[in-house]
Amino acid sequence: MAEFTHFYETFQPEHYNVYIDVNRETKLISGQTTITGDAKKSTISIHQKDLDVSSILAADEDVPFTVEPATDEIRIDLGKTGATTLTITYTAPLTDSMMGIYPSYYEVDGVKKQIIGTQFETNFARQAFPCVDEPEAKATFDLAIKYDEKPGETTLSNMPEIKVENGVHYFDTTVRMSTYLIAFAFGDLQSKMTETKSGVKIGVFATKAHQAKELDFALDIAKRSIEFYEDFYQTPYPLPHSWQLALPDFSAGAMENWGLVTYREAYLVLDPDNTSLEMKQLVATVIAHELAHQWFGDLVTMKWWDDLWLNESFANMMEYVAIDALQPDWHIWEMFQTSEAAAALQRDATDGVQSVHVNVENPAEIDALFDGAIVYAKGARLLVMVRALLGDDALREGLKNYFAAHHYGNATGADLWSALGAASHLDVGAIMNSWLEQPGYPVVSASVVNGQLTLKQQQFFVGEGEEVGRKWQIPLNGNYKAVPALMTDKEVQLGDYAKLRQENGQPFRLNIGNNSHFIVKYDETLQADILAHVAELDPISQLQLLQDLRLLAEGRQISFAAIVPLLEKFADSESNVVATLLYRVTNDLKKFVTPDSAAEKNLQALIDRLSVSQIARLGLKPTAGESNDDQLTRPVVLGASLYAKNPETIAAVHELFVANHDNLVNLSADIRVYVLMNEVKNYGTPELIDELLNDYRQSSDASYKQSICAAVTTTPDPKMIAKIVAEFENAATVKPQDLRAWFRGILNNNHGQQAAWDWIRNDWQWLEDTVGGDMEFTTFITVIAGIFRTPERLAEFKAFFEPKINTPGLTREIKMDTKVIETRVNLIEAEKTAVNGAIALAVEKGIIGFN
Repeated sequence: MAEFTHFYETFQPEHYNVYIDVNRETKLISGQTTITGDAKKSTISIHQKDLDVSSILAADEDVPFTVEPATDEIRIDLGKTGATTLTITYTAPLTDSMMGIYPSYYEVDGVKKQIIGTQFETNFARQAFPCVDEPEAKATFDLAIKYDEKPGETTLSNMPEIKVENGVHYFDTTVRMSTYLIAFAFGDLQSKMTETKSGVKIGVFATKAHQAKELDFALDIAKRSIEFYEDFYQTPYPLPHSWQLALPDFSAGAMENWGLVTYREAYLVLDPDNTSLEMKQLVATVIAHELAHQWFGDLVTMKWWDDLWLNESFANMMEYVAIDALQPDWHIWEMFQTSEAAAALQRDATDGVQSVHVNVENPAEIDALFDGAIVYAKGARLLVMVRALLGDDALREGLKNYFAAHHYGNATGADLWSALGAASHLDVGAIMNSWLEQPGYPVVSASVVNGQLTLKQQQFFVGEGEEVGRKWQIPLNGNYKAVPALMTDKEVQLGDYAKLRQENGQPFRLNIGNNSHFIVKYDETLQADILAHVAELDPISQLQLLQDLRLLAEGRQISFAAIVPLLEKFADSESNVVATLLYRVTNDLKKFVTPDSAAEKNLQALIDRLSVSQIARLGLKPTAGESNDDQLTRPVVLGASLYAKNPETIAAVHELFVANHDNLVNLSADIRVYVLMNEVKNYGTPELIDELLNDYRQSSDASYKQSICAAVTTTPDPKMIAKIVAEFENAATVKPQDLRAWFRGILNNNHGQQAAWDWIRNDWQWLEDTVGGDMEFTTFITVIAGIFRTPERLAEFKAFFEPKINTPGLTREIKMDTKVIETRVNLIEAEKTAVNGAIALAVEKGIIGFN
């Protein structure tokens, strides 16, 4: 048998009876699974991982079998083909890996407790029960769960509980579904319930470490999301209930298990009285994302993992479509521009990046597909392009037909394009394949050549890249009528520029709305025209202008030094998206300065001038009736002012800390992290660090815990840094799910970088044992690549990671991140003098217009 044969080719399950007995005390699972299905070959394969199989019966007779750990396989010799019923008895360990069936740990009033939950995506159902653990192997399931139950505990699964006999909880038969979507959980839980207009029961569940009011926001968003999707998809929600469960230990952000969605606590429960608008938006979009999956991914599932983007890209787009409809005052598409679009453009410009659609077979490499910037963000951006081309009426009709044709089954990308094409009468597949099958994206150069307005497309790279002649079908979205809807050629001429400019009466621009996945490089004539009218541009257009300029500078097509004099044009904008991009650019400038140098002092002076009037306008505390933009901008400019070491800001923020010292959790959530950070950096003592670490251990408020993590990791005290690093492997302080944020914080601290880098190199095996095999594991490498910027660190990175380059699941990440650091090192070397000169000149001139 070939190493990565799909087991579905040998055996096709139709129904499972799954009995699982979990003993939390001994950390042992005992199970028996009966599978009815069709044997396509006389020797079949069933998935298992770390199961101790004691017997297999076929038609009540013992059959010979072998276990092949290397391929997660039970090979069973049936001696015949056709209808088969297998009964497999086994035991398995209950692990702390946050995969399969696992415990989550928490405290209530100082008492340590645990609840049991599951995480089966991508291929971890095989750790819980023997199965054909592939998306295409859909079947129905009868689930029976027994455990060392205590009075008052709650038991949940995909379907409603129908009876309890002799301590065994029996759940209703599922609809036809994939193994990775099965879920169950049990423990001492609280809940709140409601019901949709169509009668679907909605519930939010969490541990009793939380206040009851913390469940209200999620309950409201979940209910309204289900109602929105039933209307938008024109397809009823397929199950009787939709439970949302917050797990104290959870590796990913959330997981779309059908009918029992699981979440990291930070992305479900929140204090309605003191949570930032940004965090509310994040929680709402996460919930809407997972509930979009209940149709797109659960009802209709990708046939194989190479079409993972089908699930994730679509849900990523729909979370914004839904929340925009539910909370139009939030202008949630602005968050899409500053998060998803920005991440996709940055990552997708590195040569060697994966395409959205990737061929994959090795199970170890499937988790490496979950590249958030590509499979989620870029894919979503491409679908936003499709939505703009089709319009919502055709999109909804196409989706309705897609669900009707493939419900309870599997589909490919071609099936979706077919349905959308039939509804819109467009060849959607031809347009999209140029984007999905090719990595990267184009830069469209707009120039006046011999009087003619000329457009050219070429692949854009940050760092070195091999030009191989890729070409895209680009929705140009131009503001002149002469611009074609799609650019399919390498070059196109639009006509006499002077005449076009006069006819249109406005500067020439492309990608209006910034929804298409490309950037624009205007020549001097066109850019000067745009900059002369920049104040007339809407916020998204201003964001796009800054975003494209910073990417062109990253790609060495222009100099960062050329951007510095332009920053003043955006400093007083009252738009959050403009402020976010402005300070993204100033953050880019930090890599060109050495800490505590004269160049850094100049940069701080520049950023102080950019932020001072905004700090004065907004103040430190929310005011009644202020706009969402003001709420979201305040922390952005406060962070900038503190970096700039503005003495008035530092003192005012310190006063806020002193006034709230006895109840830090009640500091306004949108600026709390900066209050704590300011105190640690400028007034810190070992006692303060100890106090904050103690608060971190005891708090169940995920937002407050994130603030503490971000603050204490900025300490300049070497002894405190050593103390924090020593807690990395102490789950009682730093849960493995949160370790990446702690590691990143210390690594990004100039005083702590060496300690964090030494830790990960010395304890890599511990890290791999703890979170290896999880979809988040490779992001530890991504974090390092996002910070290192010197030739010495590049050499150390290569020395440590190149020997690991052939490890399945790590290969692409190591290669790409080596390029990312190399590119940054080369950029700094080439640009440092010019950039620091431009900053110094701007400071010397006093930045006319600021005050």
